[in-house]
Amino acid sequence: MPATHHSSVPPKSRSTRAGSAPPGRTRPPAAEDPSAGARGRGPGTAVGRIPVLDVRPCVQHGRRPAKAVVGESFEVSATVFREGHDAVAADVVLRDPEGRPGPFTPMRELAPGTDRWGATVRPDAPGLWSYTVEAWGDPVATWRHHAQIKIPAGLDTELVLEEGARLYERAADGVPEDGGRDVLRAAVEGLRDTSRPAAARLAAALAPEVAEVLSRHPLRDLVTASDPLPLLVERERALFGSWYEFFPRSEGTPEEPHGTFRTAARRLPAIAEMGFDVVYLPPIHPIGTTFRKGRNNTLSPGPDDVGVPWAIGSPEGGHDAVHPRLGTLEDFRWF
Repeated sequence: MPATHHSSVPPKSRSTRAGSAPPGRTRPPAAEDPSAGARGRGPGTAVGRIPVLDVRPCVQHGRRPAKAVVGESFEVSATVFREGHDAVAADVVLRDPEGRPGPFTPMRELAPGTDRWGATVRPDAPGLWSYTVEAWGDPVATWRHHAQIKIPAGLDTELVLEEGARLYERAADGVPEDGGRDVLRAAVEGLRDTSRPAAARLAAALAPEVAEVLSRHPLRDLVTASDPLPLLVERERALFGSWYEFFPRSEGTPEEPHGTFRTAARRLPAIAEMGFDVVYLPPIHPIGTTFRKGRNNTLSPGPDDVGVPWAIGSPEGGHDAVHPRLGTLEDFRWF
């Protein structure tokens, strides 16, 4: 699955879509890219700096939509990697039928060392959705890994701590005031507090509350997005249902053996009570008289044989008409 590489300038808006979707996050802030210019996004390329490959589910290379029902959870997975040793991260981005993105569901590495990432998402409304995998370089995760090795060993202590402070400053710029910006700024102050031991300064940056803010508002470099894939979301009945084939003309009375839509409607509660979800009707149109078949498929019907309903069409009408002995179109709509 080809991917598109965008510049890593933070988007101007971070709107999310409310609903019963699984827990996610608002659009994460991206790291600054001075080369991006004032437009905010640079030109796309066929494959980004961070490849996003083999996105699943994918039906006929994206020509057909994957399918789900409202409220159904399913996994989106992709192969995500980059050159070198820097950390990567990824999100699944669901877009509703109106094209609104969100929430952004963090992906996890499914099996360490395989570069295969996945996340479970759940659409909350019917319609034609789409989903995309966004991957990026995670400079904070890379720094945390290196810092937890170098600081205990006393290697480049001040350099490592200052690098972390600058990363956290950049991350704080993309966090709303009420989203934990002060938490990250406090971590920056802790990293630069030379009156404390290096281990204590590092601990301030690794505190759980800091990690929680960064999980909701990660700092993203080299953001790369896969091509969007279609997702057709239907009502739950599209997933399963018990069907009952029902001949309205069989629901007559002793006085009038040929049933109508009005007499057949009396049978519906009993069908529902048996656990059926759908009533399936044979053709209800006027029945042809030429070569009409009779009872038990006989080719020599009598004058009282009503005929096989699949032989559609007579002087009384065709597919756009209702058999007159069943009632009228108004009766059918009422049924």
